[in-house]
Amino acid sequence: MNEEIQKKCLCTPEKKRLIEEVGLHFQEGHNLSPLAGRIFALLVLSKKKGFSFEQMVEITGASKSSVSTNINLLVQMKFVEYYTKPGDRKRFFRMTKNNLRVSLEEKLADLEKELLIVEKINNFNCENNPQKFEKEENIGFLLQNHLKAQKKNLKATINKLHIAETKQNSH
Repeated sequence: MNEEIQKKCLCTPEKKRLIEEVGLHFQEGHNLSPLAGRIFALLVLSKKKGFSFEQMVEITGASKSSVSTNINLLVQMKFVEYYTKPGDRKRFFRMTKNNLRVSLEEKLADLEKELLIVEKINNFNCENNPQKFEKEENIGFLLQNHLKAQKKNLKATINKLHIAETKQNSH
C-alpha cells in the first residue's frame, strides 16, 4: 500500500496487523477467501462510512476482478451493502447495519440443528441401548443442557440487537 493511500485509510502498522488478524478470523469463521476476510475487516475497523470500489482496489492492492468477486460475495452473504451518494454514480460499500444479528441468527440455526441431533441420540440410546444410556447418560444430557443454555443466550442477545437496531432506525 503506498503512503498516500495509507494516510487516507489511516492504516498504521498496528491497524494493518489488526486488519490481517480480524480478516483471518472472519475468513476461518465464515469460510471466506483471504481477500474477502480482509475487505470485511477493513470495513469493520474503519472510521469511514464506506469505501468506493476504486478505493477498495487501491487499499487491498488486489486486482479489480478479485475485489469485485469478493465484494459481491460479501454482499450476497449480507455482510456488506452498497449505497450511493447524491450526484455521484459510484457505489460505496459498508458493513451492513444488522450484520452481527444476522451472523448470530446463523449460529443459532446451526446450534438448533446440533441440539436436535443430540436430543435424537439421547432418546435413541435411552430406548434402544439402556446399558449404554445408563453409563453415558450424564455426558449426553450435559451436552444437551449446554446447547440449550447457549440457545437461550443467543436468542436473548439477538432480541437485544433487534431492539437496538429498531431504536437506531427510528432516529
